Amino acid sequence: MMRNVYIAATAMFWAIVLAFWLSSAWMPQAGQPTGGPADRIISTTELARHASPASCWMAIRGDVYDLATYLPNHPSRPDIIEPWCGKDATWAYDTKTKGRPHSRTADELLAKYRIGKFSP
Repeated sequence: MMRNVYIAATAMFWAIVLAFWLSSAWMPQAGQPTGGPADRIISTTELARHASPASCWMAIRGDVYDLATYLPNHPSRPDIIEPWCGKDATWAYDTKTKGRPHSRTADELLAKYRIGKFSP
């Protein structure tokens, strides 16, 4: 009886591991474009129209991100980020304006706010 329970539990465990492994093949990885709206080209003029905390778009490393919903969640005060709304903020992002780069976690988080490519 116990042997049958052990075999069934082991088989179920490996079936779940296999299911997670297979599902990762169909899910897009963080930071990879998935097609659709995120492939749109955003000009400097359009970017500049989103220069407020309520509609805060930033160009960073050639991509455009809508960060309006993220501003209240940023670890530092939102007013540090707000001057970069509607602009190319690559330098500010890469240096935190203090010569220190953002973390890999920040890069991964940034990817989910991507809305298009920047065309200066």
